[in-house]
Parts: sequence; structure tokens; C-alpha cells
Amino acid sequence: MRTTRTFVAVALASVALHGPNVFAADESYSLTLKDHKFSPAELTIPAGKKVKVTVKNLDSTPAEFESDDFKAEKVVPAGKQVDVFIGPLKAGTYEFHDEYHEAESKTRLIVR
Repeated sequence: MRTTRTFVAVALASVALHGPNVFAADESYSLTLKDHKFSPAELTIPAGKKVKVTVKNLDSTPAEFESDDFKAEKVVPAGKQVDVFIGPLKAGTYEFHDEYHEAESKTRLIVR
């Protein structure tokens, strides 16, 4: 029983000390969604780094930021913005889109 309490205390202390850094990103980027299209039409980020991408939805309908290439999925309510954490990724070209309007919204993520 005492071992369990000690383990729990150490685990909680570790989360308290390191928890905020789990989602820390090296750099931040912005995307805007209007008329079901992302702007910029291509986003370039550095390879090997975790980045924060703020997605702002200017449309009157919700969107769903999604990528099968780098496994991201997040709903962006109409007129709101959300942060999406991406990476670290290897150099290459990845695709993402608004799942609700996939044909109009396909966009490329270039990782260098």
C-alpha cells in the first residue's frame, strides 16, 4: 500500500513539473479557413520540430481540420479558432483538408 502511494505521489509530481511542456511547440503558424479554403494554400514548417498551428474558421459553418498523412483531426467551430499541434515530422509533403468540404479544401504541408 505504501509503495502505491509513493508511486502515485511521484507520478503526480512529475506531471505537475513536466505537464505544461508536453504540448509546448517550437514555433507557431496560422491558417485561415474562408469559403471552405485554407490560406495560405501551402504551409511550410521545419522538419523534426513540434509546431503549433492556429486554425481560424471565418466561415459560418463548422470545419474539421484533418490529415490522414500526419494523423490530425480537430473540429473548428464557425467563427472560432483552435490550436493544432503537429509533429515532429520528417521532411516531405503532407496533405490536410476540411473533412466536411474535402474537395474544395485540400492543402499541402511542406516539411523541410
